[in-house]
Amino acid sequence: MKILISADMEGATGVTWPADVLPGTPEWQRCRSMFTSDVNAAALGFLDGGADSVLVNEAHWTMRNLLLEQLDERVEMITGRHKTLSMVEGVQHGDIDGIAFVGYHTGAGMEGVLAHTYLANSLTGVWLNGARASEGLLNATVVAEYGVPVVLVTGDDLTCEDALGYAPGAVKVAVKDHVSRYAATCRTPARTASAIRSAAKEATALAERHAPVSDGPFTVEMEFDAEHLVLACTVVPGVARTGERRAAYTSGTMYDGIRTFKAVTTIVSSAVEEQYG
Repeated sequence: MKILISADMEGATGVTWPADVLPGTPEWQRCRSMFTSDVNAAALGFLDGGADSVLVNEAHWTMRNLLLEQLDERVEMITGRHKTLSMVEGVQHGDIDGIAFVGYHTGAGMEGVLAHTYLANSLTGVWLNGARASEGLLNATVVAEYGVPVVLVTGDDLTCEDALGYAPGAVKVAVKDHVSRYAATCRTPARTASAIRSAAKEATALAERHAPVSDGPFTVEMEFDAEHLVLACTVVPGVARTGERRAAYTSGTMYDGIRTFKAVTTIVSSAVEEQYG
């Protein structure tokens, strides 16, 4: 049995503030250890539960945040940017039995600690076939096309609520409780590591590949905080304006859908000006 951990940072233990997840800051350097602790606890729990191997895919920002030297020696990790499936890289090779979303968060326009969807700002909402979409929902829809179930989700309490919509059967662990976008009531790393390890051990029983599920076509609509960002993203073939600050596209598969979304967000990030957005 092989488990993939998609590891994001905003939903990690102790993280509440932009600098906590911004590579190069003193706060980020401090929070890397707590992020790594969450991921390692999940890996240990899956190994406790009988998994033969655990592959971690770094999914935050530069995708070079986890401290490899602090992970269990049995764990392997994909680190670095520019990957075919970005946050869920590795699921496409046919050998993954279950996936964990560790350190996840709610989506753009939602309540939640450091809530966003791919871009830290600029996007004020994303919808998948009319449903408000977090990264969790987008990624869960991708992995379903490979027959891989989401078995564990960790993040703040609202992230766990969000996961009820896209992975109702997954085991969920809240490492902190939302107070505001930049504040939370946090558990200590020792406490969250214990809870995550126990939950991952339980979640191992859910790791069983199923028939690939694709409910396409998939329409992704995006709302931005400035009109010119719509103009920027519509250079991507198939992306069209749907409103003053909205654009949308339709893909036959979520494999294509997430890759188009990545192209859109990459172009939009380059179109944001420092002061005026």
